[in-house]
Amino acid sequence: MTSDQPDQSPAPDGRADDPGWAGEWGGVDVAFGEHGAKLTYGSYLQLGQLLSAQQLESRPPAHDELLFITIHQVYELWFQQLLHEATAARDAMQGDRTWWAQHLLQRMHVIERVLVQQVDVLETMTPQDFLAFRQALAPASGFQSVQYRELEFLSGAKDPSFVERFRGLTEEESARLRQRLAEPTLWDAFLSVLERRSLDTSSDEAVTDSVRRAAHDRSSYADVWALAEALVQHDELAAAWRARHVVMVERMIGTKTGTGGSSGADYLRSRLDLRYYPLLWELRSVL
Repeated sequence: MTSDQPDQSPAPDGRADDPGWAGEWGGVDVAFGEHGAKLTYGSYLQLGQLLSAQQLESRPPAHDELLFITIHQVYELWFQQLLHEATAARDAMQGDRTWWAQHLLQRMHVIERVLVQQVDVLETMTPQDFLAFRQALAPASGFQSVQYRELEFLSGAKDPSFVERFRGLTEEESARLRQRLAEPTLWDAFLSVLERRSLDTSSDEAVTDSVRRAAHDRSSYADVWALAEALVQHDELAAAWRARHVVMVERMIGTKTGTGGSSGADYLRSRLDLRYYPLLWELRSVL
């Protein structure tokens, strides 16, 4: 008997009556922790609901549509997590817990690198494979991702026109976006950190001077400089995802309009110069 096969011999010491006992693997008793059976792996993760949420629209079903749906659903799950972490990081900065904010921002960086890498999976789909189901997606468009817009607003790039421009938003989605427009951003929270450290934030020039001071006196302002660098990293990784995304779109559909009549790659390219924290980038020139 090999070590990766269960021993079918009778359970020792009356273990056949133990609902958590699963048998022996390589002479080692194995229990799957199912005592009471009140919660299982599948029920905790709601796998029945999760794995039935990939509904193909193409007829006959196109092979790669499942991949397309899965990738974008995973993106939305990561956007949800990023919003969770960014909101907590903002609140931590406002609550003078800079160490916790820095930790959460570092977690965001790791997730954002995953977002960029996921494009590689999507690019295993050829343009021909995408065209096999692309028409079935209309008028849906990635531009309609409310969570992504929430993340931009929370990061500091607030765009009130988005709420008015998209007609397909539900009342709940509109309310979420308006709430993000009204509430403080990560940048606002960073400015509150500067103010608590008696660093001037009265103007853009004052903020630049304050962060420059922190950069040159890290023995006194190590946490301030670490947060500034963490925000720049968040900004850089968001830009990297946008750049990777636009190249992928051009590879798939060239200069065609996007699904739902969106302007596709042209619009995405217009967003490449977006910076959440321009003052922190400009600071590099005067350090």
